[in-house]
This record gives sequence, C-alpha cells and structure tokens, in this order.
Amino acid sequence: MKLNRVLSFGLPLGLMLAGAAFAADTKPTLNSGDTAWMLASAALVLLMTPGLAFFYGGLTRTQSVLNTMMMSIVSIGVVGILWTLAGYTIAFGEGGSALIGGFGHLGLAGLADQLTGSIPTYVFAAFQAMFAIIALALISGAVVERMRFGAFVLFGALWSLLIYAPLAHWVWSSDGWLFKMGALDFAGGTVIHISAGISALVAAIVLGPRIGFPKNAHVPHNVPLVLLGAGLLWFGWMGFNAGSAVAANQQAGLAFITTLIAPAAAMLTWLLWESSGDGKPTAVGAATGLVVGLVAITPACAFVSPLASILVGVLGASASYLTVQAKHRMGADDSLDVFACHGVAGIVGALLTGALAFTTGSGKAWDAQMLVQLISVVTSLVWAGVGSFILLKIVAAIMPLRLPASQEIAGIDISAHSEQGYSESETGLGAPVFLGGD
Repeated sequence: MKLNRVLSFGLPLGLMLAGAAFAADTKPTLNSGDTAWMLASAALVLLMTPGLAFFYGGLTRTQSVLNTMMMSIVSIGVVGILWTLAGYTIAFGEGGSALIGGFGHLGLAGLADQLTGSIPTYVFAAFQAMFAIIALALISGAVVERMRFGAFVLFGALWSLLIYAPLAHWVWSSDGWLFKMGALDFAGGTVIHISAGISALVAAIVLGPRIGFPKNAHVPHNVPLVLLGAGLLWFGWMGFNAGSAVAANQQAGLAFITTLIAPAAAMLTWLLWESSGDGKPTAVGAATGLVVGLVAITPACAFVSPLASILVGVLGASASYLTVQAKHRMGADDSLDVFACHGVAGIVGALLTGALAFTTGSGKAWDAQMLVQLISVVTSLVWAGVGSFILLKIVAAIMPLRLPASQEIAGIDISAHSEQGYSESETGLGAPVFLGGD
C-alpha cells in the first residue's frame, strides 16, 4: 500500500517523514481504538450539516426557511453519491499527479481490507465525505431566498467534483503540490472555508442582490433555531478538527482543546464588538462569533498551542466582524455573510497557522512557512473563485439561476417544495384557532 493513503491527511511534515521511515519497516495494523474514534468523528461531522441547516434556516425569512434548510440537506445526498463515484479518487486516489489523484478508486473500488494509517480506508473515505458535504452546504447561505433549487443542485454537483476534490488533493494528499510545499491545513481552512467562502461571494455577485436589498431589512425569523444550529455545529466540530488526526492520539487531544478555546474567545470578542458604543450583545452575535472562531482555528487546531488559540479566536472574530460591518460597501448581497464568516476567518486562520506554528514546533522557519501559507490562501481564492464563476455561467446556460420576482417576494418554500415551515396561524397570516371550552 502506498504511503499517500497511510499518511496523507492532515499530518505535519515532520510526522509524515517519521511515519515514512516507520512504514518502510513495519506493516500498518488496524487499531480498534483509532477506528472507533474515527467512526464517531465521522458521525459528528455528518451532524454538522443538519446543524448548519438550523443555523441558516433561523437566519432567513419564514417563507423561505424550508428551502434554506433543504439546500444543506440535499448536499448530503448529492455529494455523498458523487464522492463515492469519483470525488474520493480525485482527491486521494493512488498513483496520481501533483494536480489530481489516480482514478483507481472510482466507486470506492480497491479499498476493501485496506488501511489508512491504523483505520480502515472505508472509514477514512466516509470521514472525508462528510467534509465535502458541508463544504457545499456552506455556499448555500450566500444565495438563499433567490436561487432556484435545481440550479443550486447542479452547480453543487459540478463544484464538488471539479473545485473541491482537486483542491483537497493539492493540500491533503502526499502527491499534492501544496502538500509537498509544506502547506499547513489540519482540518480545512483552505480546502473548505476559504474555497466555500469565495465561491459563495462569487455566487452572490452573479445572482445579484435580493429584491429590496439593502433598503429592506431581512431579519432572522427564529433566533432559537440559530442558537440550536450553532450548538450542533460546535459539537460536531470537535470531530471535524480532532478527527483530522486520523487517530486517537496527542494531536487529536490538542485539536480538541483548541477547538474549545478559540470559539469561546471569538464569541466573547464578537459580543464586545457588538456592545461597543450604544450596541447590545445579541444571541445571533454570540452564535456567529463562536462559528467564526471554529472556522479560524480549523487549519491551526493541531499546530498552535492552547494559549495561541485564544489569539486565533480574537483576531478571526475581529476580522469577520469588521467585514460584516462593511458588507453594504462591498456591493454584494451575501445573504448570510458566508464570505465574511468563512472566507475571511479562513484566511486569517490559515495565515495565523503559519505565524503561530512555532508554538508547537510545527512547520518550517517562520518566514518560509508564512510564504507557503500565503501561496495556499491565494491558490484557494483564485481556484475556487474563478472556477465557481465559470460553473455558474455553465449552469445558467442550461437553466435559469434565479427565481421569478413573484416567487422571491412570496417566499420560495411553496413554489419550490409545495411545503411551508409553519402554518398560517404560526406566521400570523391567519386567524388563531382556539381549542377547549373557555
């Protein structure tokens, strides 16, 4: 079995080299503890996508809550099948080049009885599938309430195979050119958050703003749903980051504790920014701040010390908060601030990974590592941004991207799904019904 499947995901360069020497003399063996942890981690990451659906759903209008949540849920089906058919082998297939994986694992062929490190490769493939799923779901937040459901599905399918999978190969496969360069991205700052963030911004620009934006306020319809979603995301993110060690080991422990600390610092930072002047700390702000902290720490979680992770959370939250405040000056209606919260925090996190990796002795010399991190950030922005623009134009040539104005104003749930999230009495559109004698 080739080394890229044994040690290809998320490992510091030094550990990879040490593992190579070890692998040359020792045949990998299955470890039941590592396998159990990775099975649990994969399940935790899968839970993040319904969590994101609640988070996004609560932030939108009542008439569009189901469509907003459905764009996250359908990502599980679309990406789950495509990852099985071709996505995994494009990202992690053996015998590939610096740009793309080998095609020997189409349909997950050839993985039976194989190991990735000390876990079954089937488990590794499933864990990676969860990452690919939520990466697409993140993009939906920028286009809610105005993009046709079918157009999103087609764009998402193309994006997952043609944008996400190659980028995952570059950063996480031992054959990938950014991996060989020494890029540090433990759990997806570049591969997931920067790529999804810039793709979301491009999609928002191509689609154009919602009707009435920015004069008409689009306020969250259900803040408790937002808090529920944020809580589920934080819970699942423990598997997202700590599971990226692909073992139950010290790296997983470090990633776990920093995934607790950085979001806590980011949430408090966001609330402090909101409270400055005459402002008030809000529940939506608390939820947004902790999610931003999770994004910022993701690439750095096993490469920085617990104390340094506080700085990652503070700086990530500050950068995203200031970007949200400048949203109207950007001229793009990124409905749920996907670029500000995922793209910007991902950029900050990726750069701070290089700046603070010395706190754990990871990576290259400071200046060399910062250069590599900058190259990986720019690569992700250009690849996903330009690629998404091209894919959106291809989809637009096949079907309309945007809803008719009448459906957008009325809300997309009925027109797209023949369902609504709430009855008329719950939304205040009909007369209340009283039960009982008094």
